[in-house]
Amino acid sequence: MQAVISMVSSWLLPSLIAVILVTGYARRLPVYHVFVAGAKGGFAWGVRLIPHLVAMMVAVQVFRASGAMDIMVHGLSPLLHWLHVPPEVAPLGLLRPISGQGSLALLIDILKEKGPDSTLGLIASTMQASTDTTLYIITVYFGSVGIRNIRYALKVGLLADFISVLASVFAVHWVTGKW
Repeated sequence: MQAVISMVSSWLLPSLIAVILVTGYARRLPVYHVFVAGAKGGFAWGVRLIPHLVAMMVAVQVFRASGAMDIMVHGLSPLLHWLHVPPEVAPLGLLRPISGQGSLALLIDILKEKGPDSTLGLIASTMQASTDTTLYIITVYFGSVGIRNIRYALKVGLLADFISVLASVFAVHWVTGKW
C-alpha cells in the first residue's frame, strides 16, 4: 500500500502540469505566454508583500527580545496551571498566532531539550500542527490585497488558536493517559 501511495504522489504533480498544458493546447491558448504573464503577476504580488513580511518579522523579534513573551507567560501561569497547559509550551501557544518560523524555532528547542516522544514534545508538536499563524495571515494577506477592515477575522482566528492549544493539551493527555 505504501508503494502505491508513493508512486501516486510522485506522479501527481507532473500529471497535473501535463493536464494543464494539454488543456491549454487543445483550447488553442498561447500556453507559454500565459505562463509568463502569470509569473510576472506573481512577482509583482511578491514585491507588494515584502513590506508586510518585514514589518511582521520585526514585530516578532521585538516581542521575543523585549521579554514581553516571558512576562505574559509568567502573568498567565495561574490560568495555564488551571487549564493543564505546561509552562514550557505556553510560549509556543503565544507565538504561533504571530509567527510560524518563531514558533517552529521554539518547537525545535522543546524537541531537542525534552525529546519528541516526551509529553511536552507531543503537546508542542500537536500544538504546532493544529494552530495557525493568524496575525501573520491577517497582516500579509489582508494587507497585500488592501483590506483594512478585518471585522471578525482576528477574533475568530485567535479564538480558534486558543481552542487548538487547549485541544492539543487535552488530546495528548488523553491519548497518553498522563495528566
